[in-house]
Amino acid sequence: MKLVTFESAGSWRAGIVIDSSIFDVDALLNGDSARTAPSVRQLLAEYGGRLAELSARLIAAAKVNPKAVVGPVDKVRLGPPVTDPSKVLCIGLNYNDHVAETGRALPSHPDIFAKFASSLIGPFDEISCSNVTPNLDFEGELAIVIGKECRSVSAEEALDFVAGVTVLNDITARDLQYRGTQWLAGKAVDGSTPVGPALVTLDEVGDIQNLDIRTRVNGEQVQSSNTHLMIFSVRHLVSYISYFLALSPGDMITTGTPQGIGAKRQPPLWLKPGDTVEVELQNVGVLRNVVG
Repeated sequence: MKLVTFESAGSWRAGIVIDSSIFDVDALLNGDSARTAPSVRQLLAEYGGRLAELSARLIAAAKVNPKAVVGPVDKVRLGPPVTDPSKVLCIGLNYNDHVAETGRALPSHPDIFAKFASSLIGPFDEISCSNVTPNLDFEGELAIVIGKECRSVSAEEALDFVAGVTVLNDITARDLQYRGTQWLAGKAVDGSTPVGPALVTLDEVGDIQNLDIRTRVNGEQVQSSNTHLMIFSVRHLVSYISYFLALSPGDMITTGTPQGIGAKRQPPLWLKPGDTVEVELQNVGVLRNVVG
């Protein structure tokens, strides 16, 4: 199942992608696309432990209610799959080659920082923060979305609490990041972080630890890796975080970037207005954003 958030009459609504078309989830579930609809986060809160059931119900409803179609997926404006997460947790230094290019020591435990919902934008929205920094950098990443309440879980059971996977570009203002000892200022700029295009459930993703990930700037490949090269696996990250912080439906964990960031190139490759940056994750989708 591919869940999306789409814009309709100036507000966000939950949708499902079926055969390259978006259907309004609320219209499929309740036959009413005019009322205030549940968000993807609210859907996860209700169905997070029953996503297969939700998928079957929505697909069956789409066959008998074609009027619930919104439009082709490439013609509808998409927002972040979850527009209102209570937590956006990010892992730094989680690929050996990226650690090597930074000159840091290998971490013994996951390095965690946070973003806010205000930093998230849709998968094709403009990255309109070049006025904040001349040192705008890219970081293609796999992100997971939590499907049900998660506290103190083992690594073996961790994926049972993951609703699915999406793509995230951890756009970073490097000058702000390194002005102090904390990374927040460089990582949580308003409107800086593309996410999407969909939340893809694990049954469609395949092996979450064997997915190719690539980043391109103006068509040139600048990052290429595979998630099996993570230092800390998705299972480990969910388990580790859950022992000190309760995770809720819709919470997002982004799992780190591989080698190739702009800051460590010679000369540095900073994103500038007019540049197009893409992040592609196997079996999940592509972000494509222009820098404003």
